[in-house]
Amino acid sequence: MNQHSQSPKGPASLISDVLAHVSSLIRKEFDLARAEVSTNINRAGVAIGLLVGAMVIALVALNVLAAALVAAITELGLDAGWSALIVGGTLALIALGMVMKGVNDLKLTSLAPSRTVKNLKRDADAVKETM
Repeated sequence: MNQHSQSPKGPASLISDVLAHVSSLIRKEFDLARAEVSTNINRAGVAIGLLVGAMVIALVALNVLAAALVAAITELGLDAGWSALIVGGTLALIALGMVMKGVNDLKLTSLAPSRTVKNLKRDADAVKETM
């Protein structure tokens, strides 16, 4: 008797449903993008910390190398100077490794919200198929 309740949805109702789903999907993707960017910014902060640490160690290395040169010239026996050169050279290598790691971690490709971009493409394909 009540045929209206069993009839298929009209075009306006379908469009309303699609728009509601798309709105919800966009909101969820925005939340995912915000979380992913936040994570990437935290990673960039660690990379910047590595670069700052490398600068501090490089300054210490320069001080030690300068002391090594002074010791080498002063002592002329070169024992204390060569020891300081070994320590300074080791610190310089550590600083170089930290700089390389920090620069590598700061590449722009690692900051982009790649999962969100992939999800948005997938969602757009799904909406196209629905229409």
